[in-house]
Amino acid sequence: MSADKESAFDWIENNEKLLIEISDKVWEFAELGLTEFKSSSLLADELEKHGFKVERGIAGMPTAFVATWGEGKPVIGIMGEYDALPGLSQKKLPRKEPLKPGKPGHGCGHNIHGTSGMAAAIATKEAMEKHKIKGAIKFFGCPAEENFSGKVFMVRDGYFGDVDAVICHHPNSMNYAVLKSCLAVSSVKFHFYGKASHAGSSPEHGRSALDAVELMNMGVNYLREHVIQDARIHYVIEKGGNQPNIVPSYARSWYYVRAPERDQLEFICNWIIDISRGAAIMTKTEVKVEFCEGVYNYIPNRTITELIVKNMREIGLPKYSAEDWKFAEEIAKTIDPEMKVAQLKKSKRPGWERLVDKLMDDEVPDPWGEGETSHGSTDVADVSWQTPTVEFGTASGVLGTPGHSWQDVAQGGVGLGHKSLIFAAKVMAATTIDLLTKKDVLNKAKKEHRRRIGNKKYKSPIPPDHKPPLDVWEK
Repeated sequence: MSADKESAFDWIENNEKLLIEISDKVWEFAELGLTEFKSSSLLADELEKHGFKVERGIAGMPTAFVATWGEGKPVIGIMGEYDALPGLSQKKLPRKEPLKPGKPGHGCGHNIHGTSGMAAAIATKEAMEKHKIKGAIKFFGCPAEENFSGKVFMVRDGYFGDVDAVICHHPNSMNYAVLKSCLAVSSVKFHFYGKASHAGSSPEHGRSALDAVELMNMGVNYLREHVIQDARIHYVIEKGGNQPNIVPSYARSWYYVRAPERDQLEFICNWIIDISRGAAIMTKTEVKVEFCEGVYNYIPNRTITELIVKNMREIGLPKYSAEDWKFAEEIAKTIDPEMKVAQLKKSKRPGWERLVDKLMDDEVPDPWGEGETSHGSTDVADVSWQTPTVEFGTASGVLGTPGHSWQDVAQGGVGLGHKSLIFAAKVMAATTIDLLTKKDVLNKAKKEHRRRIGNKKYKSPIPPDHKPPLDVWEK
């Protein structure tokens, strides 16, 4: 390992206790998207203590920030997230037991996610100073990944315009860096307005907004036969009326629509909007279409992906304590073995069969998934259209752990999650140093990025006047 990387690792190891404390504080705060005031301040303040210039409240989001150190080129970005999920409060126990019933919890490991990126940025800065490495690093504090795609607002407002490459880390049950893309997505709400009346004595005077919602849903369900194989359409009825003897004058549905490419997605969305208008005509109601958020499909980058895998292998996987193994064993008892096998198989990871009888992932596989598309979505994708971008995973819990689960929350606040944090911070620091010091590698990554995008043009999926919904949790 090179001397500059060793300097970065020394800082991470010497500050391991502090980093775990910060991650655990964010875990305890468990703040929902766009309200991560304590979490974002904690990370931003720490970066400021280490000489970073911090710009807070960017892109119309009070909890978004960018922290910069250094000057000139290249500029390497590191991203971190810190939003929690609603209703997933959980104690640091291997059995389901809410810390505060009904409250949020870090069911996607973003307490680790934000802290690992912050640690990598500071560690890289220390190495740059000691070894006189030229260039700059930027840490992007990214709110609301789970709900409102905060990065898309940051991209739209130009905050990634001068960055040469971006890396980030996400806790997972595997150690990996893959070449899969992901689905583009749009979030749209449909508001129907009718006319209330007594459902028993004078239904003829009413115009049911709920009828319109149900007819629209029926039309969309018939549409499913005529969309491409990898498209996804899912919805909930948020508001359906007040009580049965009143014809509902207002009803609302909320749709997520996904597809591998943005133009495919917009074609399906426009068809769904036409169906909503047809439902309004059939029920003599009115419909208002509210665009909520949208993201693009992800552009992978083999050059940086292979660099990350190389660094993961050179650093070596974490060593677990007896206490860690005991916790993992108890968590594993709560996971259906058949679901674990199904999850491993679905990953399409080469040699996934070897993991069936293992508690923790003990390998770093070669990158896989070139040309494939996962069926989730992430706002990291919009960043990937601006500059070479890779998000990798490190195991923070037992194999088979369901995403967005109480098991995820519990493991993210104990030794399993802590070791994932330290490992990921080292990997990001090493990869950032490589991109700062190896001009040929960075140029190769940028050339690959241009080739993958080709003649396609990025157009922000959110309108210029669309603002982050800062009051959403008050509604």
